[in-house]
Amino acid sequence: MALSRSARAAAVATAAASFLVVAASSAPTPGADGIGDTYFPRLGNGGFDARHYALDLAYAPDTGRLDGRTTLTARATQSLSSFDLDLQKLDVTRVEVNGRRARFTRDGDELRITPRAPLAKNRTFTVAVTYGGVPEPLGGPIVFGSSYGWMKTADGVFVACEPNAASTWFPSSDHPSDKATYDIRIKAPKGLTAVSNGRLVGRYDRGTSTYTHWRESRPMATYLATATIGKFDVRTGRTPGGIPIYVAIDPKLANSNAVDVYAVTAAATDYWSRVFGPYPFEETGAIVDDMPEAGFSLEVQSKPAYSAVRNETTIVHELAHQWFGDSVSVERWKDIWLNEGFATYAQWLWAEHQGTRSAHDSFLAGYDSRPADSSFWQVKVADPQRDTMFASAVYQRGAMTLQALRERIGDRAFFRLLPAWTAQHRYGNANTSDFIRLAERVSGQRLDDLFQKWLFTTGKPAL
Repeated sequence: MALSRSARAAAVATAAASFLVVAASSAPTPGADGIGDTYFPRLGNGGFDARHYALDLAYAPDTGRLDGRTTLTARATQSLSSFDLDLQKLDVTRVEVNGRRARFTRDGDELRITPRAPLAKNRTFTVAVTYGGVPEPLGGPIVFGSSYGWMKTADGVFVACEPNAASTWFPSSDHPSDKATYDIRIKAPKGLTAVSNGRLVGRYDRGTSTYTHWRESRPMATYLATATIGKFDVRTGRTPGGIPIYVAIDPKLANSNAVDVYAVTAAATDYWSRVFGPYPFEETGAIVDDMPEAGFSLEVQSKPAYSAVRNETTIVHELAHQWFGDSVSVERWKDIWLNEGFATYAQWLWAEHQGTRSAHDSFLAGYDSRPADSSFWQVKVADPQRDTMFASAVYQRGAMTLQALRERIGDRAFFRLLPAWTAQHRYGNANTSDFIRLAERVSGQRLDDLFQKWLFTTGKPAL
């Protein structure tokens, strides 16, 4: 069919307009300065997906100075004219994108980088940041009122960063939704041991320094990274189930009779592998430092970090996080009960496994000990708010939710659900709605009323 001159002109005009729309939509634009988490609006970054971090660190314990070069490999998820990384307070001296010098500016904790040429959507790129200074720990109400992050010790540093302190020591997309693999190389004074995530790749002395290289080959959230340095007694081996284990304990604490950290770590790793599904990482272990100012422990990926010798209950809690929090990470921080409620429930399962108390009795003990007018019942577990995201209700009522679910759907379905959850979201991210959908599918039941009562409503639920 032939077109008239006027029809041809109209078709050309339409095509040109379409081209302009497409061109405009694909024009390079700045990446967002946050991923949209309501608790931490400027954490994480838009416009790219982090794939791998290569951290090269040199730490001087006598002065507290850290010098670093972080090389991030990422994939652009839009056409980028510029993009941000999170970095708190440290001084940046040089930035390169794809090996070429790039311009950068600072806006609070945001490092805005402008490459020489725009980055095309779906293309992989590298950004290398050279920086230094004295990292400062964070404080405030978020983590039990304790300091956290990069914490100087008498002989080195204790590094435990949940939820937002990774960017106090390396530039990153500092949000658990943007996971990546890691190579972490640490230079420290000779005689000190540097412990990090994954497997030890190499360690050697040169002059007055010791160089250590760790590799985490499984995706990891930034807050789970560590570069803890100090004097440690190290024991390595395999669990009875064959999983490599690395336990480092400060010599000041090595003779503590509180608990055999190595033995409990080995036993709990193997037991959780049977209950929760295969162990998700290459190595298990522990970092036990003498850091009394930090009144907490953290589920550092592959090697939980303890600021003192903790009890058996704490060890099994942090190891359960290797599945719930580390392998399966939250999409947004409001879903933190998926980490803490599950790890607390693991403590109840451990007591049940040891024959000391059933999970049902642990549930009743927590329920009965808190009167209806207690502030404990006023925290909405499914969205506890930033400053109370680590409130005891997130842990305890979260665990109560799981016991209520277990009693509703029965042991057979419940113990199918747990490994199904860790398998479905292995090395990824998930939210509360995802868990509810899976629980309903595995059990074949509608469970809206149960989760509404325990997670989304304040007040003491009726049993």
